[in-house]
Amino acid sequence: MSRAVHPGAWWLWALGLAAVASRATNPVVLGLVIAVAGFVAVTCRQDTPWADSYGVFFKFGLAVLGIRVLFHVVLGGVDGPTVLLDLPEVPLPDWARGIRLGGPLTAEGLVFALCQGLQLATLLCCVGAANALANAKRLLRSLPAALYEVSVAVVVAMTVAPQLVAGARSVRRARALRGDVVRGVRAVKLLLVPVLEDAFERSLVLAAAMDSRGYGRNAGLPTRTRVLTGFLVLGGLLGLCIGAYALLDTGTFGVWMLAAGVVLSAAGLWTGSRRVRRSRYRPDTWGLREAVVVASGLVAAVMAFLGPDLVMPTVPLTAPDLPLLPALGLLCALAPVLIADRKRT
Repeated sequence: MSRAVHPGAWWLWALGLAAVASRATNPVVLGLVIAVAGFVAVTCRQDTPWADSYGVFFKFGLAVLGIRVLFHVVLGGVDGPTVLLDLPEVPLPDWARGIRLGGPLTAEGLVFALCQGLQLATLLCCVGAANALANAKRLLRSLPAALYEVSVAVVVAMTVAPQLVAGARSVRRARALRGDVVRGVRAVKLLLVPVLEDAFERSLVLAAAMDSRGYGRNAGLPTRTRVLTGFLVLGGLLGLCIGAYALLDTGTFGVWMLAAGVVLSAAGLWTGSRRVRRSRYRPDTWGLREAVVVASGLVAAVMAFLGPDLVMPTVPLTAPDLPLLPALGLLCALAPVLIADRKRT
């Protein structure tokens, strides 16, 4: 049986695509990011309950895009010389000065809102691709033991969306077998309660399974060790904060504080890992495929930052171009298609 790609590699690959999207408002580049994320998610997904998460996040992104445009039409924002529609403006009291309801709707402002909404939708698609490809429970086993409580909460939060998707698919299949073909808004009303109930039951089962496997149990370390761990972690965080702030100055104090913060944090993680005892069955390892997946996302992010500015000007309006270097980086992000396992049919 072939080994699936490490879930951490999928998340790092998705973060690389998200870094490209965070720097761009060019709709051509954002469309490429959505296409790459969607193609890899559909091609490389496994036969898992959360394999259809990308489609849900894509629809959610479309809803966010529509809401962003609606807010611009109602509240205004960026203006321009090209007026498309002159909406009636609602007068507001003096304490609401600076806020506008209605008024002229310009083509420049509408394009600006579309680009910003598309950027948010692209970020959601990147998260959806990671949810469709990565197994959150396997990811939990790979995190440092010192971050167990935090990582458990993060992983449980990350599994909410995939569980909702799996629950919705199961409920729809069950209703279809009974001859219920209701669609649209009425179908949402019928699906909402059973889907939420199923997600709640899955969460309880997950919590019970984690408790039975010893998650959250301490190893009974002495008080001195726990105090030392807290001192090292808090000291490390304080050093990192002071060092990051001191980097704004030209001296070397910030560098030394950052180095001290990193050392203290690493020592705190090492001592904190001793308070959690756990065993691993078939531990996930990193190999050549994980390196290729991470490198492809990293190449896309680096080439986007090395390339030209990806912010599309809206005043005056110009046609979006296709920057060559970021486009080549996004093509490199398709490398997982060549090495990852395909969905079993």
